[in-house]
Amino acid sequence: MSAIAGILNLNHDPINPEHMEGLMNSFQKFPADKVDSWTKDHLFFGCHAQWITPESVGERLPCYDHERNLLITADAIIDNREELFEKLQINQSLRSMLPDSQLILLAYSKWKEDVPKYLVGDFAFVIWDEKQQKLFGARDFSGTRTLYFYRDTSRFAFSTLIEPLLKLPYVEKKLNEQWLAQFLVIPTLVEAADTSITVYQNIEQLPPSHSITIKNGRITISKYQSIPPDDTLKLKSDYEYEEAFREVWNKVVTEKVRSSGQVGSHLSGGLDSGSVVSFASRALRKENKRLLTFSYILEETFNDWTPGYYVADETPYIKETVNYVGNIEDHYLNFPGKSPLEEIDDFLEIMEMPYKFFENSFWLKGISEEAASKGVKVLLNGARGNHSISWGSYALNMNYYTSLMKRFRWVELNKELDNYCENFITGKSIMLPLVIKEAFPNFFKKSNNTQYEFPSFINQSFAQKTKVYEKLNHYGIDLSGGNVTGNLGEYRRNHYEQPYFWNKSGVANTNFSLRYSLWDRDPTNDLRVVRFCLSVPEEQYVKHGMIRSLIRRSTENILPEKVRMNHNKRGIQGADTIHRLSKNWKGFLDEIKKLDRNSAAAEFIDTDFLKNSISRIDEKPTPELVWKDDFKILTRSLIVNKFLEKYF
Repeated sequence: MSAIAGILNLNHDPINPEHMEGLMNSFQKFPADKVDSWTKDHLFFGCHAQWITPESVGERLPCYDHERNLLITADAIIDNREELFEKLQINQSLRSMLPDSQLILLAYSKWKEDVPKYLVGDFAFVIWDEKQQKLFGARDFSGTRTLYFYRDTSRFAFSTLIEPLLKLPYVEKKLNEQWLAQFLVIPTLVEAADTSITVYQNIEQLPPSHSITIKNGRITISKYQSIPPDDTLKLKSDYEYEEAFREVWNKVVTEKVRSSGQVGSHLSGGLDSGSVVSFASRALRKENKRLLTFSYILEETFNDWTPGYYVADETPYIKETVNYVGNIEDHYLNFPGKSPLEEIDDFLEIMEMPYKFFENSFWLKGISEEAASKGVKVLLNGARGNHSISWGSYALNMNYYTSLMKRFRWVELNKELDNYCENFITGKSIMLPLVIKEAFPNFFKKSNNTQYEFPSFINQSFAQKTKVYEKLNHYGIDLSGGNVTGNLGEYRRNHYEQPYFWNKSGVANTNFSLRYSLWDRDPTNDLRVVRFCLSVPEEQYVKHGMIRSLIRRSTENILPEKVRMNHNKRGIQGADTIHRLSKNWKGFLDEIKKLDRNSAAAEFIDTDFLKNSISRIDEKPTPELVWKDDFKILTRSLIVNKFLEKYF
């Protein structure tokens, strides 16, 4: 709900007023409900507050607790308030309007440095413990809120954003070549595997699920949480798993609609956002509020070129959900004339670093703008659902069927295959040989197909200088960019254990929220939902011949059948990217062609590779280009080049 900043002079020198002003003035471009600061001797805390929840209205941050001699500044929404009220034995009369920052402070008073283990929500906070002469801070498990810092032998400074720290006269603005090398080599949307570093050499960040402690001049950073549960949930029937899911899901979504203004949600035609919307609408009905939904749709001039199993235009599915769920004010946004090319400069300012989601940038920004204009303070989404509530894939189903075959549970296998074939309009004569081949691979001739690898476009001298491949191997990063193989359960758990999967979302959500004074909230990424879904036996995600079985079964009579039981059509983002660029294709090509001459990035990017990629792009664009590696590489190179030209 805030941008926070602070300085602790480790040498006990008084705080320079100009340094305080430099930090806080950097936030002036963002809307604020209250701006305040606290200074004493060698310590400064500041807060540029936006009031998002009812409890935050009128809240004063930074806040000093005279009884406990504790000072806090916080960027936080805490969801498990009722649980904390009970554990902390907070008086009933104080609970309804107790700000989340005060709740964190009371929790710290009881649990000290273990406090983040007890918090569920989106948070980054810093506490000064005056009695202990100790500074303590933490960031939530998936890094939904950012926290950057600078340190040297005599000073420690922190901020929600990078820019304020660069305004400090003792912070040198220098490119972090290791961060850039990782950005260029990693084929997925992950920016860097090392989540403690940033694109600036002297600016660090607190990784997700980590806390920081400073005492007697010593700085300690440690991981406070492991996400996957230890035990598998064991219930008596499929129905009990569905009931258990609905109970957890309803609680989490209901808590996430706390808002001092309107509540909105992204809505596509799929299961994840549809499940968010259906439960949020119910919760808001009890408050006599309507849910505002925002859906990105295609321009009217777009001609659908995608294969039949993709749905580029999800409008019919979206309207099915809206009409079935009710209590919704729906908005359909096609942003005529907009393209991701014209958003690069502004997005670099928003992200404060290069980014990889070129295709989606303009509509993500556009939806936030539209939602803010309608008074939305909380904007829900289902972005992380693929790994939690709607976990499942063809590969997961095949793993289950092969396990049934190998355990000689053929009656059950026969029933599951019958259901699968009905759902996916295929035949058992097709599926059964595939299952047998998967179950007994040694009896079949191995395929000579080579695994796909994402092309390397980093300058190899730069790669050797930074030893980037060795670094990424240490983090277990898959450089192929292909489909997930091997044990899917282990892959899923690893996804929640490795913080680098999360950083992109935290940066974008934090910076969007500050610009538009609204908070993106994802119930599918709630810690309780994640832990519940990880504890559910994998067979629950494949039952009855369904992919994503648990969410489909659990939303019966909650989502419309056209959406709930849609097995054969899949929504796709970015299908209209080339269509939008084609209106100024020459301008796009001109920008791309600049990359191989006078390029700021020539030291870091293989320019010969870029020339070959450019040669493969036709003067007349084809829509399929959006899926090509050449397009990804060229747009990423363009973004890196613009960043270097603009900021270095």
